[in-house]
Amino acid sequence: MKAVILAAGYGTRLQRDVVADNSGRFAHLAGVAKPLLPVGRCALISHWVNGLTASGWVDSICVVTNDLYRAAFEEWATHFPNVKIVSDGTRSNDERLGAIACLQLAVKHFKTDDHVVVIGGDTLFKEDFSLHKVREQFADVQTKHGEACLVLSYRCKDEETHKYGILEVDGDLRVHCMKEKPRSSETESRRACPCFYVFSKTSLPMLDMFLEEKKNAPIEEKDAPGIFVSWLISRKPVYVHEISGRFDVGNLPSYVECDLYFKEKLQDVESYMV
Repeated sequence: MKAVILAAGYGTRLQRDVVADNSGRFAHLAGVAKPLLPVGRCALISHWVNGLTASGWVDSICVVTNDLYRAAFEEWATHFPNVKIVSDGTRSNDERLGAIACLQLAVKHFKTDDHVVVIGGDTLFKEDFSLHKVREQFADVQTKHGEACLVLSYRCKDEETHKYGILEVDGDLRVHCMKEKPRSSETESRRACPCFYVFSKTSLPMLDMFLEEKKNAPIEEKDAPGIFVSWLISRKPVYVHEISGRFDVGNLPSYVECDLYFKEKLQDVESYMV
């Protein structure tokens, strides 16, 4: 198993909030990529690397960033011998390739014939999240369907469905539809899908197929990784692993909430995620 952490975003909303804040409390966050933000006792992305390493599930981790933040990630990665940094070659949000193209870049870099776990670099989960449980469920669905992929879901509120990709599943927790930011009246499901996917090795060649189909499409149609998941559902079996909730660091209030949780509420730092 390989891991890819998507970290090529520019954090425009968060940086805008930091600049607008007059308290001075967050001045140290100016110009810092979201995955490198301090969350609790370490950088946000370090929680993932520590958890993945301790779990023994993956043998290498690829972080895809951009040329603007590449040097900062390379300095951070000196503490993690199992981490490789790959840049998408862009230096501004307007130049971005999109998360799906960044995932393709990492897969080609690995030259992998293995399953891949894909993680959003601005996302963390609550303390009950367990990589061991995800690993077990992925092995289980692979036994049933050798091409199966696994995604996560948690219950969101009625008024939040318009913010997220919402999964509709059957009784076996197989996904049959993913609706992108629907109104609550447009779906009975409240299964929000965060950026954490386990793609089977047979699904990876479909990245090329997807991007070829979308080569002339605007960036909005190939940016968020959930768009690829939605496209994949009709082509490969995709199942759900349920979790209790997530932190999605998009703006300053969401960062403060996440940081506070990891400083004050996380009970067992050493075993978090494992």
